[in-house]
Amino acid sequence: MEVKSDDGLFQDAIGRLDAASAYAKIDQEALERLKYPKAILQVSIPLRMDDGSLKMLTGYRVRHDDARGPTKGGIRYHPDVTLAEVKALAFWMTCKCAVVGIPFGGAKGGIKVHPKELTPLELERLSRGYIRRVADFIGPETDIPAPDVYTNAMVMGWMMDEYSKIQRQHCPAVITGKPIPLGGSEGREDATGRGAYYCIKELEKIRQLKPEKTRIAIQGFGNAGRHAARLLHQDGYKIVAVSDSKGGIYNPDGFDVPSLIHFKNKTREVKAVYCKGTVCEIVEADAITNEELLELNVDILIPAALENQVTEHNAPKIKAPVIVEIANGPTTPEADEILTSSGALIVPDILANAGGVTVSYFEWVQNKSGLYWPELEVQDRLKQIIAREFNALYGMSSEKDISMRTAAYAQALSRIGRAIEAKGTQTYYTNHK
Repeated sequence: MEVKSDDGLFQDAIGRLDAASAYAKIDQEALERLKYPKAILQVSIPLRMDDGSLKMLTGYRVRHDDARGPTKGGIRYHPDVTLAEVKALAFWMTCKCAVVGIPFGGAKGGIKVHPKELTPLELERLSRGYIRRVADFIGPETDIPAPDVYTNAMVMGWMMDEYSKIQRQHCPAVITGKPIPLGGSEGREDATGRGAYYCIKELEKIRQLKPEKTRIAIQGFGNAGRHAARLLHQDGYKIVAVSDSKGGIYNPDGFDVPSLIHFKNKTREVKAVYCKGTVCEIVEADAITNEELLELNVDILIPAALENQVTEHNAPKIKAPVIVEIANGPTTPEADEILTSSGALIVPDILANAGGVTVSYFEWVQNKSGLYWPELEVQDRLKQIIAREFNALYGMSSEKDISMRTAAYAQALSRIGRAIEAKGTQTYYTNHK
């Protein structure tokens, strides 16, 4: 994996704006605003370990832009979390919310920690400690966190409970991705993978794909990748390779995905928060590395792990004609150019993984109203939004002969730009002297 130093990842992220601005209706002043996060918070979190010792951990929360509504974005626990990464993720969230037309801006949070090295009690103390540090920075009308890498419904439940204690009132709308008994939404658990699945189903119609003849490789068998694999397999697609952080497995005849999921889940300890197993141990198959998975001869490649997995070094070796980005920022700008020039279709992350934030929006709406929707209604609402935006971006891409990524950013910029311009820019004030 290529690691960006200093602020490189954030600069790469906002670098996408310039190419897209030529196809967007946005004032230059509004465009300039998007290059700077609105607010950044860095905190130190004291964590009391089970053995009585104290560890000091660093956490972040970045609110990028709130022109279209309260900011929204996940919290990740990972040893490689940096401020630059969180800033980039917050920027992508701003664009993602605009692409699917939901009334949020972008935010992101993270703690630099090895979460799997913590006991469940230590993890709970850390989660509650983080909320105590950022409580004045978030809120149902200000900034609404959600799960991300190595955080889940249980962690969100702890966070919502801690925030409610601080506010002296029940505040379910402050956090999304919660357990259903604590105000979570039906359909939220598989929403990110389902959103990518709906993108592929629209592509199936356009390109007349035959599921039983379409081979798919998925890098990342976490929540999003696992559900995408399940839904695609259910429709007859051939999932020939999957991987997680420890490595991958490959079978040219395809896997029985429900069995993979069953055996992976079987390795979960009764009291554990995280699954301890790895796909490498699940079935008899060819063991491959994450790098080798990316270069397999497949029809659809789904990067569903971390950022910067597809780089200028491995992009020339990638054979898949279609790449559906479930991970945030898995393709570097250099790799993007190589793949696009070779004719590959990339369904960009700010559309392909927007199912999660869309259903998080549904959860927030349900929390605010006190009325809760059945799972099929949630899924139907999500499908309508993803299908609508996929076809709009695919159409713009074809009409203007640009990549779907550029089309997605252009659409996001136009929607954000209208919100910023509605509050007044130099162009308005100059023309109305």
